Amino acid sequence: MQELPGTDRIEEPQGEPASGAEQSKARAKKAAPKGAQPKTPRDPKAAGQKADAAKAASAKAEAAPAKAGAPAARGRDAAARAKAAKPAEAAKPQSMEGYAPRLREKYRQEIIPALIKEFGYKNPMEVPRAVKVVVNIGLGEVKDNPKVLEAAERDLVAITGQKPVTTRAKKSIANFKLRQGMAIGMMVTLRGARMYEFLDRLASIAMPRIRDFRGIPINGFDGRGNYSLGLREQVMFPEVDFNQIDKIRGLQITVVTTARNDEQARRLLTLLGFAFEKSPNAQAA
Repeated sequence: MQELPGTDRIEEPQGEPASGAEQSKARAKKAAPKGAQPKTPRDPKAAGQKADAAKAASAKAEAAPAKAGAPAARGRDAAARAKAAKPAEAAKPQSMEGYAPRLREKYRQEIIPALIKEFGYKNPMEVPRAVKVVVNIGLGEVKDNPKVLEAAERDLVAITGQKPVTTRAKKSIANFKLRQGMAIGMMVTLRGARMYEFLDRLASIAMPRIRDFRGIPINGFDGRGNYSLGLREQVMFPEVDFNQIDKIRGLQITVVTTARNDEQARRLLTLLGFAFEKSPNAQAA
């Protein structure tokens, strides 16, 4: 066959013609750079499993911050509650642990040596000391007005710094319209640091505020070293606000000591700051 000038020779392919899939593979092979591995066909089932795994991982990641945020939220709530409770804790009375009252230090450093020298005690444990102080308020009108218990309790808390207990009748008395178990008063028992603080305030502040004060009576001893004192007004204590009381009430104060007789007890109380009257016939406030 004669070739025409200016035309290229067209070679006819030998054998069967290539299919479309084979032709696409050949084109991809030519287009791919050298050294690159041919891509494997995508498996629809494996792709679906991979998508499901990705969704599960994202859901787990979203749930983790929510779980971690719950303790954090609880922690913030607890911190807020603690912060709100701090003012209430600050309002509570402070503990007296580790605190040494002035009168107790005076008793140990000055009064004990003075009593040993005066009475000739051989052992410092023989020296008389105050054991407790009992403050009592009688409320005979409580059967007609039960609210006086609250007023008396408020006064005793302000004076002593301790919550009182209610005293009740031990038996019924018809003439006084009194029945067994009925509330008839309030009482506080002070010991330790509170006792010395109360005695210090009583001798140094409260007694000088009594009108026409000439000393406390000396006939308040019981013969066993204990002393009882009656006060006509509770407003002699500066802790009691005169504008908040409902009525003027009296107090009975009993100082229990370890003295063997009245002479030693009187000397002890004198050194503690109690001002006794000079004459038995003199009338105290």
